[in-house]
Amino acid sequence: MGKASIKDEYGMPILAEALPRKVADPFDYGGGHINPNGAADPGLVYDIDPMDYNKFFACKINKHEICNITTLPAYHLNLPSISIPELRHPIKVRRAVTNVGEVDAVYQSAIQSPLGVKIDVEPPTLVFNATKKVNTFKVRMTPLWKVQGDHIFGSLTWYNEHHTVRIPIAVRITIRDFYADVA
Repeated sequence: MGKASIKDEYGMPILAEALPRKVADPFDYGGGHINPNGAADPGLVYDIDPMDYNKFFACKINKHEICNITTLPAYHLNLPSISIPELRHPIKVRRAVTNVGEVDAVYQSAIQSPLGVKIDVEPPTLVFNATKKVNTFKVRMTPLWKVQGDHIFGSLTWYNEHHTVRIPIAVRITIRDFYADVA
Protein backbone atom coordinates (compact mmCIF):
# COMPACT_ATOMS: atom_id res chain seq x y z
CA MET A 1 0.00 0.00 0.00
CA GLY A 2 2.84 2.40 0.77
CA LYS A 3 4.15 2.08 -2.79
CA ALA A 4 0.77 2.64 -4.50
CA SER A 5 0.31 5.68 -6.74
CA ILE A 6 -2.46 8.29 -6.54
CA LYS A 7 -1.93 9.11 -10.25
CA ASP A 8 -3.05 7.00 -13.20
CA GLU A 9 -0.73 5.53 -15.83
CA TYR A 10 -0.66 8.92 -17.61
CA GLY A 11 0.33 10.88 -14.51
CA MET A 12 -3.16 12.33 -14.06
CA PRO A 13 -5.23 12.16 -10.84
CA ILE A 14 -7.28 8.98 -10.45
CA LEU A 15 -10.97 9.48 -11.26
CA ALA A 16 -13.78 7.87 -9.28
CA GLU A 17 -16.03 5.39 -11.07
CA ALA A 18 -19.20 7.39 -10.51
CA LEU A 19 -21.53 9.76 -12.29
CA PRO A 20 -20.70 12.54 -12.54
CA ARG A 21 -16.99 11.78 -12.73
CA LYS A 22 -14.91 13.35 -9.97
CA VAL A 23 -11.32 13.30 -8.82
CA ALA A 24 -11.06 10.30 -6.52
CA ASP A 25 -10.18 10.56 -2.84
CA PRO A 26 -8.74 7.88 -0.51
CA PHE A 27 -12.24 6.52 0.14
CA ASP A 28 -12.43 5.78 -3.60
CA TYR A 29 -8.94 4.40 -4.25
CA GLY A 30 -7.59 3.39 -0.81
CA GLY A 31 -3.82 3.56 -1.05
CA GLY A 32 -3.92 4.10 -4.83
CA HIS A 33 -3.03 2.16 -7.96
CA ILE A 34 -1.05 -0.97 -7.22
CA ASN A 35 2.65 -0.87 -8.10
CA PRO A 36 3.84 -4.53 -8.24
CA ASN A 37 7.48 -3.59 -8.85
CA GLY A 38 7.41 -1.17 -5.93
CA ALA A 39 5.73 -3.77 -3.72
CA ALA A 40 8.61 -6.17 -4.42
CA ASP A 41 11.06 -3.61 -2.93
CA PRO A 42 9.01 -1.41 -0.56
CA GLY A 43 11.81 -0.08 1.67
CA LEU A 44 9.56 0.16 4.75
CA VAL A 45 6.60 -1.96 5.87
CA TYR A 46 3.99 -1.40 8.56
CA ASP A 47 4.02 -4.76 10.34
CA ILE A 48 1.19 -5.71 12.65
CA ASP A 49 0.94 -8.53 15.16
CA PRO A 50 -2.14 -10.71 14.43
CA MET A 51 -2.96 -10.50 18.16
CA ASP A 52 -3.60 -6.78 17.67
CA TYR A 53 -6.40 -7.67 15.25
CA ASN A 54 -7.75 -10.30 17.65
CA LYS A 55 -7.90 -7.81 20.51
CA PHE A 56 -9.65 -5.23 18.35
CA PHE A 57 -12.22 -7.58 16.83
CA ALA A 58 -12.86 -9.46 20.07
CA CYS A 59 -13.54 -6.20 21.87
CA LYS A 60 -15.54 -4.50 19.11
CA ILE A 61 -17.63 -7.42 17.88
CA ASN A 62 -17.90 -10.16 20.50
CA LYS A 63 -17.25 -8.29 23.78
CA HIS A 64 -15.22 -11.08 25.41
CA GLU A 65 -14.32 -10.86 29.08
CA ILE A 66 -10.71 -9.93 28.12
CA CYS A 67 -12.01 -6.53 27.03
CA ASN A 68 -11.99 -3.59 29.37
CA ILE A 69 -12.90 0.08 29.27
CA THR A 70 -9.35 1.11 28.28
CA THR A 71 -9.61 -0.50 24.82
CA LEU A 72 -7.95 1.78 22.29
CA PRO A 73 -9.74 3.13 19.20
CA ALA A 74 -9.12 1.37 15.88
CA TYR A 75 -6.90 4.18 14.62
CA HIS A 76 -4.18 2.84 16.94
CA LEU A 77 -3.80 -0.35 14.87
CA ASN A 78 -0.42 -0.24 13.07
CA LEU A 79 -1.93 0.08 9.59
CA PRO A 80 -0.39 1.84 6.56
CA SER A 81 -3.07 4.53 6.77
CA ILE A 82 -4.50 6.84 9.41
CA SER A 83 -8.20 7.59 9.76
CA ILE A 84 -9.59 9.81 12.51
CA PRO A 85 -13.40 9.91 12.27
CA GLU A 86 -13.85 12.53 15.02
CA LEU A 87 -11.02 15.00 15.53
CA ARG A 88 -12.10 17.38 18.30
CA HIS A 89 -8.87 17.79 20.23
CA PRO A 90 -5.24 17.03 19.44
CA ILE A 91 -4.65 13.30 18.95
CA LYS A 92 -1.40 11.35 18.84
CA VAL A 93 -1.27 8.18 16.76
CA ARG A 94 1.69 5.83 17.06
CA ARG A 95 3.02 3.77 14.17
CA ALA A 96 5.99 1.44 13.68
CA VAL A 97 7.83 0.70 10.46
CA THR A 98 10.27 -2.09 9.68
CA ASN A 99 13.14 -1.51 7.27
CA VAL A 100 13.21 -4.23 4.60
CA GLY A 101 15.50 -2.28 2.25
CA GLU A 102 19.16 -1.30 2.54
CA VAL A 103 20.59 -2.05 5.99
CA ASP A 104 21.86 1.47 6.63
CA ALA A 105 19.02 3.78 5.65
CA VAL A 106 17.78 7.21 6.66
CA TYR A 107 14.22 8.30 5.87
CA GLN A 108 12.86 11.85 6.01
CA SER A 109 9.17 12.64 6.52
CA ALA A 110 7.05 14.77 4.23
CA ILE A 111 3.58 15.77 5.38
CA GLN A 112 0.65 16.87 3.28
CA SER A 113 -1.74 18.09 5.98
CA PRO A 114 -5.48 17.94 5.43
CA LEU A 115 -6.96 21.43 5.15
CA GLY A 116 -7.61 22.77 8.66
CA VAL A 117 -5.43 20.20 10.44
CA LYS A 118 -1.90 20.69 11.71
CA ILE A 119 0.20 17.53 11.56
CA ASP A 120 3.54 16.98 13.27
CA VAL A 121 5.65 13.83 13.05
CA GLU A 122 8.09 12.93 15.79
CA PRO A 123 10.79 12.11 15.04
CA PRO A 124 10.84 13.66 11.54
CA THR A 125 13.79 11.42 10.54
CA LEU A 126 14.10 7.65 10.94
CA VAL A 127 17.56 6.04 11.06
CA PHE A 128 17.98 2.31 10.47
CA ASN A 129 21.09 0.12 10.72
CA ALA A 130 22.03 -3.53 11.31
CA THR A 131 20.80 -3.45 14.93
CA LYS A 132 17.89 -1.00 14.54
CA LYS A 133 15.48 -2.48 11.97
CA VAL A 134 12.23 -1.15 13.51
CA ASN A 135 11.45 2.48 14.31
CA THR A 136 8.39 3.97 15.92
CA PHE A 137 7.04 7.45 15.37
CA LYS A 138 4.10 9.55 16.52
CA VAL A 139 1.77 11.58 14.33
CA ARG A 140 0.08 14.43 16.18
CA MET A 141 -3.04 15.89 14.56
CA THR A 142 -4.51 19.15 15.81
CA PRO A 143 -7.69 20.74 14.44
CA LEU A 144 -7.11 24.37 13.48
CA TRP A 145 -10.77 25.25 13.09
CA LYS A 146 -13.86 24.71 15.21
CA VAL A 147 -16.07 23.80 12.26
CA GLN A 148 -18.16 20.68 11.85
CA GLY A 149 -16.85 19.12 8.67
CA ASP A 150 -16.68 16.28 6.24
CA HIS A 151 -13.70 14.00 5.75
CA ILE A 152 -10.57 15.75 4.50
CA PHE A 153 -7.44 14.06 3.24
CA GLY A 154 -3.68 14.30 3.41
CA SER A 155 -0.70 11.99 3.56
CA LEU A 156 2.54 11.13 5.30
CA THR A 157 5.46 10.08 3.14
CA TRP A 158 8.78 8.60 4.26
CA TYR A 159 11.48 8.95 1.62
CA ASN A 160 15.18 8.52 0.94
CA GLU A 161 17.25 8.33 -2.24
CA HIS A 162 15.93 4.82 -3.07
CA HIS A 163 12.39 4.57 -1.68
CA THR A 164 9.22 6.56 -1.19
CA VAL A 165 6.58 5.13 1.17
CA ARG A 166 3.29 7.06 1.33
CA ILE A 167 0.27 6.45 3.57
CA PRO A 168 -3.08 8.25 3.28
CA ILE A 169 -4.57 10.26 6.14
CA ALA A 170 -8.33 10.82 6.45
CA VAL A 171 -9.67 13.16 9.14
CA ARG A 172 -13.10 14.51 10.03
CA ILE A 173 -13.14 17.55 12.30
CA THR A 174 -16.15 17.52 14.60
CA ILE A 175 -17.35 19.89 17.28
CA ARG A 176 -20.43 17.93 18.27
CA ASP A 177 -22.28 14.77 17.31
CA PHE A 178 -24.84 15.02 14.56
CA TYR A 179 -28.20 13.57 15.55
CA ALA A 180 -28.04 11.34 12.46
CA ASP A 181 -24.63 9.99 13.57
CA VAL A 182 -25.86 8.83 16.97
CA ALA A 183 -29.45 7.83 16.26
